[in-house]
Amino acid sequence: MELFLVSSCLKQKIMSRTAKLLLVEDDSDVADSLCNVLRDEQYEVTVANRGDEGLKLAKRENFDAVLTDLRLPGMDGLELVRSLHEEKPRLPIILMTAHGTTENAINAMKLGAYDYLLKPIEMAELIDLLAKAVNARRQMTEPVELQESQGMDGARDALIGNSRPMQLIYKEIGRVATSSVPVLIRGETGTGKELIARAIYQHSQRANRPFIAINCAAVPETLLESELFGHERGAFTGADTQRIGRFEQANKGTIFLDEIGELSVNTQAKLLRVLQDQTFQRLGGKETLTIDVRVIAATHRNLEEEIAKGAFREDLYYRLNVVCIQLPPLRERREDIPALVHYFFRKHGAELGVRAPAIEPAALEILKEQPWPGNVREVENALRHLMLSTREFTISAELVREALQKAKRGKSGGITLQEWIQELLQSAKEGAGEDVLAKVTETVEKELFSQAIRLANGNQTQAAKWLGVSRLTMREKLQSFGLKERLEAV
Repeated sequence: MELFLVSSCLKQKIMSRTAKLLLVEDDSDVADSLCNVLRDEQYEVTVANRGDEGLKLAKRENFDAVLTDLRLPGMDGLELVRSLHEEKPRLPIILMTAHGTTENAINAMKLGAYDYLLKPIEMAELIDLLAKAVNARRQMTEPVELQESQGMDGARDALIGNSRPMQLIYKEIGRVATSSVPVLIRGETGTGKELIARAIYQHSQRANRPFIAINCAAVPETLLESELFGHERGAFTGADTQRIGRFEQANKGTIFLDEIGELSVNTQAKLLRVLQDQTFQRLGGKETLTIDVRVIAATHRNLEEEIAKGAFREDLYYRLNVVCIQLPPLRERREDIPALVHYFFRKHGAELGVRAPAIEPAALEILKEQPWPGNVREVENALRHLMLSTREFTISAELVREALQKAKRGKSGGITLQEWIQELLQSAKEGAGEDVLAKVTETVEKELFSQAIRLANGNQTQAAKWLGVSRLTMREKLQSFGLKERLEAV
């Protein structure tokens, strides 16, 4: 059980500064209601009650997302999407529409809308979608520094390090950015694969077009094909309307497929077709669609082993592996750790109320000696905890040793479940950890499925029966938790 928590809170990531939203809505009651909810979520909201007024505002000011009704005076939502997407293709536009006008909403997505919501609006769905849209805007527009710059305040995302392995990575980014060939980014969890993808995109000729990122491991397998390629009405239970997929949204731009090794074989076949001839069909559809999309993929898995097991298509591997960027683990570039420490001091010091974070040289040496299996992400979260512990005092070698020993006890089971949960909640209270329920659930589930499959000697059917889940669920959980080596031979 890791006590140096890996932050996965999307909202915290996008709210490091207040996100600016433009709401285009002519019904004052609806506008007021939405404003109250969105401002409670810490968004800065500007309201326009006409479509033409909203277009002028969006062109003049820098918004992080636009939320617009379909039926508006002056200019309807469809024309607003078309005009604004031509002017600012990287600005996410979310359309609100009634059930009877979903055909127009679908047309709006073809014209460049990020997504649409059906009225009456479910506020939880709206908040989740806005968070994704604003994060997509951030990924497209906030620059990724390729190395530590003088005077950089830490607010920007950055690939930190001047070691020889990192210098080779920077050169590789520059070499592949100007082409449109597929890129496969490989490396352990926490090494910065998404930052590499964004840096390639931002230095490419497609930098003014959309950048769509999908974590293939975060979308259930049953929904992933629809998410990527869209679906036709009636394609499956619950498919009440046609849906545009992320590949269509990324047309003329770049799509980043994180954790590509999690794709099912069927979805792999469809992706292979896109790479071969830039065509695909929506789920349940017969129309062949043609697109122009650059594919950047990433994985922490050993794809050669997956090919040998029959879990990954060899022809897809060669299509993706035109250019391969292998990110080194942090243990192979320990000389970059001091630069990372000072970068994260600047990045998180202000938000944690620490004006001038400092660390003893001996403490820095201890950090350099650690294996850091979670790589850069683990270092970042460890430093957040250390800054919270010391506040305005210098981080000492003794404090670092205590924190590392505490983490070691947690991983080896040296503390009770109750103590671990208490520490997670305390970290969340202090602002250093989030999603406690998700963290505890994931950890307990992983241990539960691991012990069940071990006790069943690899028999998934038997283990699934004991746990009261289907065999399909058992297999998906084993894959998601990296327990595939325990899978029975099929």
